Amino acid sequence: MTKQFATTPLFGISYASVDYSSATEIIIQHAEKRASFGVSALAVHGLMESKRNETISGHVSRINMVVPDGKPVQWALNAFNKAALKDRVYGPDLTRHVLKAAGEKQLRVYLYGSTASTLERLNEYIPRVFPGVTICGIHVDRFRDATPEEKAEDIKKINASGAHIVLVGRGCPRQEIWVSQHLGEIDAVMMAVGAAFDYFVGNIKRPPVWMQQSGLEWLFRLSQEPRRLFKRYAVTNSLYIYYVMRQFITQRTSPISAQA
Repeated sequence: MTKQFATTPLFGISYASVDYSSATEIIIQHAEKRASFGVSALAVHGLMESKRNETISGHVSRINMVVPDGKPVQWALNAFNKAALKDRVYGPDLTRHVLKAAGEKQLRVYLYGSTASTLERLNEYIPRVFPGVTICGIHVDRFRDATPEEKAEDIKKINASGAHIVLVGRGCPRQEIWVSQHLGEIDAVMMAVGAAFDYFVGNIKRPPVWMQQSGLEWLFRLSQEPRRLFKRYAVTNSLYIYYVMRQFITQRTSPISAQA
């Protein structure tokens, strides 16, 4: 029997009340059956994109299991809805847990998204670090929407590869949209894994543990890529603080769900 999980709402998105162990178990159970199942590790950026855009929110809401990637998300879920989450479920770390378990089960993994050079290094890195995993295919990102013909060809190729898990590294929210659009069509677990590809091959450095645990990972990443990330964090972090403060004030006067 497939393990079940509860969900807790935050600003319109239902987050799975899971930790690394339970999330990995759920993913592997679906992967072994080659069931079409979507997973997203959604941090503040993705949550605010969903809050601002109904189309993105609709796609994220279709994904089967959205895990709380980010300390601020974990804190808000605990504060507003008593989720009792002991930690976040960070996309790159969840991916490591899943790949380790996939190796033990001799599962096949397909890589979708990112650049040719990153995928080439991943194709060497994953089987070396996670023995037992077979990389059964790679697909370099087109960095645009696929045509209907291209989409049909992608689905055919991935299903024919025998993939149990498809790791999707297209950046948020493009990867969540891709997972949503392929549910019921690709016979595998599809994981939107954020920056996992870049972390694995060293394109991006991991922040110190104290920054991760203090919810300051965004600040470290901003210091690494200020020109690319300044606008994102200036907008999404400010919006998140606004919605958190509004929810805090609302619940002090009239306790309601954080679904606002």
